[in-house]
Amino acid sequence: MSDFDMIAAAAGRLDGHVRRTPLLTSPFLDDIAGRRVLVKPECLQHTGSFKFRGAWSAISALDPALRGRGVIAYSSGNHAQGVALAARLHDVPSVIVMPADAPALKIANTRALGAEVVLYDRGRESREEIGEALARDRGLTLIRPYDEPQVIAGQGTCGLEIAEQAAELGVTDAQVLVCCGGGGLTSGVALALERTAPALRVRPVEPQGFDDVTRSLASGRIERNAAESGGLCDAILTPAPGQLTFPILSRLCGPGLVVTEDEALRAMALAFLRLKIVIEPGGAVALAAALFHGDKLDGEAVIAVASGGNVDPAVFRMALDRLDAA
Repeated sequence: MSDFDMIAAAAGRLDGHVRRTPLLTSPFLDDIAGRRVLVKPECLQHTGSFKFRGAWSAISALDPALRGRGVIAYSSGNHAQGVALAARLHDVPSVIVMPADAPALKIANTRALGAEVVLYDRGRESREEIGEALARDRGLTLIRPYDEPQVIAGQGTCGLEIAEQAAELGVTDAQVLVCCGGGGLTSGVALALERTAPALRVRPVEPQGFDDVTRSLASGRIERNAAESGGLCDAILTPAPGQLTFPILSRLCGPGLVVTEDEALRAMALAFLRLKIVIEPGGAVALAAALFHGDKLDGEAVIAVASGGNVDPAVFRMALDRLDAA
């Protein structure tokens, strides 16, 4: 189980390899939200998402002999790219199991980073079964996308930065909105803030129709989504909260928030217009909650993690069309 000591150790291994992304602000976003909004743009992280943190943490923690045999991961794209780059920088081979309907940009980028990509049909095949079989047959180490202690620890380094940067800006009491799929980033950030900034309370944010974490937190048990694909927010579409992440989420997080795909697209457009950053739909749900669901938030400030920016041009054009319609 990941804990603060693992996060601190991961931060040491990531030092000099991970980008320390800033906290961005805009008075225009503050006006929309009705409170101070601070955005953590992990879309500026290596490979365009926070996933590089967890990938580097997990691969760098492996015994060198084991690491040299190679790693394998399954992912719709962001974890894939993070693992592919971290493996290449460690000079070890990587195999990535990806759904055939993942964004073309993410598949192309993963291959360009040197990984062998194995495609599957997520409606009929199990990525877990495929990944575990390949790991066993080839002697590879499986790096799970969120239910992996060292991955959670790596994602927690984002929380360490939030605590330091919020304090520098005089924000000591706020809700931290995190785009949530399986819960690796959300639980890692929550663990980091529990020790370093306990007045910053984490709230998971999900897209409508894929709100398994929100429902699980409300019921006190792990709930599953009826569908596992079909939404714009592909980066955070998971079947259910993780077995490792859910207990952390239950203990440390406030109630989940749910936004529509249209709200995510509007948040993408506003992030581009006002912050000059590009975020993908799944990476925009936290900002969407900050901007459009202020009635469910407390306090004079809110921190939103923009978790990724790997968006196909066609989808980004859909977002920018929201500006013309406004």
